[in-house]
Amino acid sequence: MRAVIELKVKPKYRANYKNNYPLINKDAILNPEVLEREGDILHLVGENNQFFAKGYYGEQNKGIGWVLTHKKEEQIDFTFFKTKMVEAINKRQVFYEDKNTNAFRVFNGEGDGIGGLTIDYFAGFYLINWYSAGVYTFKDQVIRVLDDHVQYQAIYEKKRFDTKGTYMDDDDFVKGTRGEFPVIVKENGVNYAVYLNDGAMVGIFLDQRDVREAIRVKYAKGKKVLNTFSYTGAFSVAAALGGAKKTTSVDLAKRSKRKTAEQFSINGIADNKQDTIVMDVFDYFKYARRHNMKFDMVILDPPSFARSKKRTFRVAKDYPALIKDTISITEKNGIIIASTNNASLDMKKFRGFVANAFREMGEKYNILEEFSLPKDFHVDRNFPHGNYLKVLVVKKVD
Repeated sequence: MRAVIELKVKPKYRANYKNNYPLINKDAILNPEVLEREGDILHLVGENNQFFAKGYYGEQNKGIGWVLTHKKEEQIDFTFFKTKMVEAINKRQVFYEDKNTNAFRVFNGEGDGIGGLTIDYFAGFYLINWYSAGVYTFKDQVIRVLDDHVQYQAIYEKKRFDTKGTYMDDDDFVKGTRGEFPVIVKENGVNYAVYLNDGAMVGIFLDQRDVREAIRVKYAKGKKVLNTFSYTGAFSVAAALGGAKKTTSVDLAKRSKRKTAEQFSINGIADNKQDTIVMDVFDYFKYARRHNMKFDMVILDPPSFARSKKRTFRVAKDYPALIKDTISITEKNGIIIASTNNASLDMKKFRGFVANAFREMGEKYNILEEFSLPKDFHVDRNFPHGNYLKVLVVKKVD
């Protein structure tokens, strides 16, 4: 049985929860000491026990839980999960019917009404991400909805609630028929290899779909492309298929070379015009300047936080210097794809990073295009941090 815990909201935060703010922050609560067991049901109340909202207790890096409903009488049970998940599935019908794309987000956390839970679809496989031990206590309800309302070969899961949302190493298989990996998925007709049973990341970030399509269709033709923090080279594949003269992919992880070669191979791309370099990106910038190397397009999509033997990188502190490094090796009239998934930065501040970097470098630019999350990543309008992706397509001009 789940306990029902009353959390008293501090006066200055009460308006937030009256106005449908979904994240339960510890700083907003007067009596956090009453929290006991993750998965318990929480009632947020004000003075005289005025009811604001109902949610669940689940510790993650963003907060201590999520609001699920503003109706006191609504039960957080199978019917609740069925209603939210079926509504989300129905909204994605256009993706299910798309013959050129079979990898997309089916359920996007608080954007679809249940914070801490995401579900992705990969060519007949479902991948559930659990972001707290609290939301994981609802596993049976979530699996039952999938059993009743979708067809699948298998369900996999990622438990991301070890510490601060990090991945807990596990088998990841839940039920169905185990896949033979990699599974080859399609995105706008492009092939990508994904592994649902091999660590926290599967091989492709679905939130960058629109950006990859723009690179392929609008920006890559005839260009020498540098893809930094390249991971498995998905941007490089898009650029190569878009007619890039040459791609160079740089990542510190040794596996990136093998993974990127695989992505090129499954798309029939000859690797004699593609370089994949295992190197610290910051060292590569120094190398490129030392050898007077310039690129027509540079893709800059660093992690929000990264630590190597040499340095610790934090987007909020270090991104401006990274943009300046990028400007220094970009040709005149070249393109910079500047991207961040840091939720604490809004687009205005991110544009400010770009403006300051160009000013300090004595260069001019135009912003050609902006991207945020694609349509399958539904966002709660009362939670702007949920729209975490910011991408600017910047042209360096005379």
